[in-house]
Amino acid sequence: MHLQRVVITGMGAVSPFGYGVTALWNALENGQSGISILDDLAEIKGLRPRVGGKVPACDIKVIHRKFRRTMSALSIFGCLAGLEALKQAGLTEEQLTGGRTGLCVGSTIGSVQAMENFFSGYLNARSIESVHTTEFFKIMNHSCASNMAHFFGISGRVQSTSAACSTGCQNIGLAAEIIASGKQDMMLCGGSEELHPLTVGTFDILEAASTSGIEDPTTTPRPFDITRDGIVCSEGAGILLLESYESAIKRNAVILAEVVGFSSICDSSNMANPSPDAITKCIEMALQDSNISHESIDYINAHATGTQQGDSAECIAISKALPSAPPISSLKGHLGHTMAASGALETIATICMMKNNIIIPTRNLFNTSDDCKCANHNLRLQQRKITYALKNNFALGGINTSLVLRRPE
Repeated sequence: MHLQRVVITGMGAVSPFGYGVTALWNALENGQSGISILDDLAEIKGLRPRVGGKVPACDIKVIHRKFRRTMSALSIFGCLAGLEALKQAGLTEEQLTGGRTGLCVGSTIGSVQAMENFFSGYLNARSIESVHTTEFFKIMNHSCASNMAHFFGISGRVQSTSAACSTGCQNIGLAAEIIASGKQDMMLCGGSEELHPLTVGTFDILEAASTSGIEDPTTTPRPFDITRDGIVCSEGAGILLLESYESAIKRNAVILAEVVGFSSICDSSNMANPSPDAITKCIEMALQDSNISHESIDYINAHATGTQQGDSAECIAISKALPSAPPISSLKGHLGHTMAASGALETIATICMMKNNIIIPTRNLFNTSDDCKCANHNLRLQQRKITYALKNNFALGGINTSLVLRRPE
């Protein structure tokens, strides 16, 4: 296999903090929370959570209506984040549409709102007469990838990996492998998600959703904390432009970071409960792929969603795989869990930390739970040079993913 170095030259974000990487970074650096009370959750019978992370209103008219007709919110988020990433990378239209640029973007599923629109008419009236012709393009599982490919005019390879909470991180790794093998010169990659009450309901049924925060929504989720009570669902999109090192140098592009290691394995022991041993193996394989030792890792951006079992399993695994105990933090306390977008948004934030020599602490972590004390938690804003960073994401169904990022030389 023809292997090439893979670098990141563009980043775009849509998050509960608004549009843009700058808005995301400023909010994280200032310790802000993107979580608020969502009134529509109270309208659902039996649903206990009341908070979540919603994207503020964005200017969607930058996407022409002929493209927006087939887009739900998750595709719009993906396109807006993609526009920012491409602008930063400085791609020409020829480079974007010439066939050597591909796309690897996914969501957990298609638009739940579009599904509701379809089934509300179908189930109530046993009729499809009210269904719009464009609705299917919002429902299909690769809706975000297809809509983005058409909007940007991408004619290269298009993939749409869907692995729940590992989606964004896994798509970055797979895009890197495609470039490393020489199949494409550049890849837009990441994940996107839109928030719907049924998403929240899924985790509530699994007893994995936070039911606190009614008086103050910014107090949840609480990763690693002794009082943590589950996930807070959010929405957004994170899109990165990856390209070969040779391509970036030839274009005189600014290199933001390098993807040097990737691992994605399946923990087949349990559909819902993560295994520390499987997470340990995933991390060790990512380190092996990057050809560095555990002592080289300067920072770990944890998956840590605020669930009892998930946070504990990740801490135990990290203590086994990285006995050098680099500082670790989770961004879920700021952002909530943006699901398919989380891996990409958190990777973008990690790159911002590397650039600014700052480690963002875990928000809402005040009293570390005993089962999480085996990791070196970063409890305050810390000035630190990060040469190598590890990014973890884990999903229901046992899909474990880890990335190793290197600071630009």
